Amino acid sequence: MPPKILIADDEKNIREGIGEALSLDGFAVSLAADGKTALSIVKNHDVDLIITDLKMPRLSGMELITEVHSIDKNLPIIILTGHGTVEAAVDCMRKGAYDFLTKPVNLKKMSLLVARALSWSALEKENALLHHQLQERYGFEHIIGHSLEIKKVFEIVETVAPTKANILITGESGTGKELIANALHTLSDRSKNPFIKVHCSVLATGLLESELFGHEKGAFTGAVARKKGRFELADSGTIFLDEIGDIDANIQVKLLRVLQEKAFERVGGENTLSVDVRIITATNKDLLKLVEDGTFREDLYYRLNVVHVNVPSLRERKSDIPLLADAFIREFCKENKKKLKVLDRRAMAALEQYNWPGNVREFKNFIENLVVMVKRDVINLKDLPENFQKDRSSNVMRLIPGRSLEEYEKDIILSTLASVNGNKSKTAEILGIGRKTLHRKLDLYNKSVS
Repeated sequence: MPPKILIADDEKNIREGIGEALSLDGFAVSLAADGKTALSIVKNHDVDLIITDLKMPRLSGMELITEVHSIDKNLPIIILTGHGTVEAAVDCMRKGAYDFLTKPVNLKKMSLLVARALSWSALEKENALLHHQLQERYGFEHIIGHSLEIKKVFEIVETVAPTKANILITGESGTGKELIANALHTLSDRSKNPFIKVHCSVLATGLLESELFGHEKGAFTGAVARKKGRFELADSGTIFLDEIGDIDANIQVKLLRVLQEKAFERVGGENTLSVDVRIITATNKDLLKLVEDGTFREDLYYRLNVVHVNVPSLRERKSDIPLLADAFIREFCKENKKKLKVLDRRAMAALEQYNWPGNVREFKNFIENLVVMVKRDVINLKDLPENFQKDRSSNVMRLIPGRSLEEYEKDIILSTLASVNGNKSKTAEILGIGRKTLHRKLDLYNKSVS
């Protein structure tokens, strides 16, 4: 069904003229001659967007904003105003209006603004629903995504979090392994107890041993007092050991003992301490390869890897990029006290085509740069670095006279399949075709080769 737009203006020619223009653009249009009538339509019918005059009888545009947003805070409202009342329209935007148009209305500008407002509203609703579902189902709202790949991670988290099993989280740098560890603790029955994080790669061996297990006074130069270790501090809770693949053989032995006996001694101490700690570890390295190379203990690997959670790279879940972009733009616009910005269609397509070797961390920093540096409200393709524009143009398919549509279709399907590492469900989703249709065409291509 086409989006439903409500136009409220006490000037008949204006509301009917705008209504006719939007009807020709394919929208379903409702008209109201005053604010009260407009509010009644919102209360009794589905409305996707409101275009309203600032000054109307019975209920002004400003009052309409307040009333409407008490019903639906995500319903976008565009204000119509004369040149002499632009300041009042800006005040409406502070109250929650999406944007404003000055009279006489430029129809081309109006069409672009309507498209932007509807796109923003759709993302806003999707984000609100997603965050609600994540909070309700997984108890953790900071992991953003709705792709099949990230949903698989959510399902594992939901299943294993309430258990006592140790968990190994793998994935490339920047994928959000620490967020998954946080989610596992939040959903466990230890959530009200300590969650202690240790980044193993940033400390030298001697310092890491003391950091994990504590030390007694005089244990080494500089040990002027007894210090509790992270395991002791995490008692009854969870400890998260990040970059576990970087610990040396001595620490591996002590860690194995904690896993087996739930006991250890502080550095320089003789008393054995017992702890009840759940261990979550993470790495961007191939631990099995380290086991084969003899640098990581096999028995420790299997103790840590009771449950394995692999966090997908951003290039494996590119359908999440629009949601991530919207969330990060909102975060950084608010942080920098800037008016909300949007990415236009071509810019978003370029971001979706890029492979993001630094994953979500790189993407987040990239969006922050755009929010800070781009002065306009709409971020377009020209605002992106040159390599994004080159990558986009290199993927354009060249038309060759005499080539059939079936051959082009085959190229598009196979290239899309290759871009998502052979994931057929993802390919069907990107191309907007049914999985049965995709399988039938792939079978046909295979037969033509044999």
